[in-house]
Amino acid sequence: MQTQFPGLRIGDDVQRALDAGAPVLALESTILSHGLPSPRNLAVALESEAQVRAAGVVPATIGVVDGVAVVGLAEAEIERLCTAGDVIKVSVRDLPIAQVQRRDGGTTVAATAFLAHATGIRVMSTGGLGGVHRGASETFDESADLGTLARTPITLVSAGVKSILDIGATLERLETLNIPVVGYRTNRYPGFYIADSGFPIDYRIESPADAAALAAARDALGLESAVLIANPVDAAKQLDPEFHDRVLAEALDAADAAGITGHDTTPFLLEFVQRATGGQSLEVNLEVYRGNVALGAEIARAVAG
Repeated sequence: MQTQFPGLRIGDDVQRALDAGAPVLALESTILSHGLPSPRNLAVALESEAQVRAAGVVPATIGVVDGVAVVGLAEAEIERLCTAGDVIKVSVRDLPIAQVQRRDGGTTVAATAFLAHATGIRVMSTGGLGGVHRGASETFDESADLGTLARTPITLVSAGVKSILDIGATLERLETLNIPVVGYRTNRYPGFYIADSGFPIDYRIESPADAAALAAARDALGLESAVLIANPVDAAKQLDPEFHDRVLAEALDAADAAGITGHDTTPFLLEFVQRATGGQSLEVNLEVYRGNVALGAEIARAVAG
C-alpha cells in the first residue's frame, strides 16, 4: 500500500527502495525530540540509520518538519528535530494541527506507524510502546498507540512497554483490541528496562523469518492490526531488577506526593528514574533501542523476501 496525500513527503532513498521492493525500516522520532538529551539524541539518530544501512536496509526516520510529514528525514532535518527548542510531540490526532500551524514535531509510535503504513513500509522499530497508565480505571489514561496499532497492519519491534505503565492492563487491552503479541525467543513479556516484566506471553517466534511468516498470515486473513514483536533487552545489560523495582516504587511515591497527574506523569517518572539510577536507565534505553533496530532490520529483510 502507498497513499499520497497533501502534507506528506517521502525521502528519495526511501521512495527508490519502495519502488524496487527493497527492505525499508521505519524509525520514530519522539525518542530523538523528547526521549534523549542533546547532543546524545543526534548521535543516536545517525548511529541508528548507519546501523540499518549496514544491515542492507534503507532507514526511514519519520517526523514532521514545518508542518510536512516526512517519511525518510534528511540528516539536516533530523538535526533540526534534535536541536530546535519548539518541537512538539505528534501523535495521529496532531498531524493536521501540525500541518496547519506549520510546526516541527517528533512522531510517536502511533503517528510513525500510521505514516509508515500509508507509504508502504511494513516494518518499524521503536524502544517501548505506550500503554495503559497506572490508575487508568479512574483517569482513562491510555496511550493512543494502542488504538492506532489495532488498525495499522505493520510489524512493530519493541521491548514491551515502559515499566512505569500498568503492564498487566496493557496486555489485557492488546488482547481486547486483537493485536497479536509474540515474544522474540522468549515467553516472558519484557519490561523495557528489564528483560522480564513478570508477565507471560502465550506465543513466541525464533527468527526474523518467523516474523515475516506471521505478518504474511495476518495479511492473508485481511486483519488490520499490527503484529507486535516483544524483544527483551539482553539480561546482562538490563537494570538490576531489584534496583529497578525499588527506584520505580520511589518514583511512583514521589509523583503521588507531588500531585503529578495526566500527561505530566510519564516525563516526571522517567526523569526521576534517570536521576535515581545515575543515568543507568538512559544507557539501558539505548541498549534497548539498538537491539530493536537490529532485529527490525533483519525482519525488514525477511519481509521483503
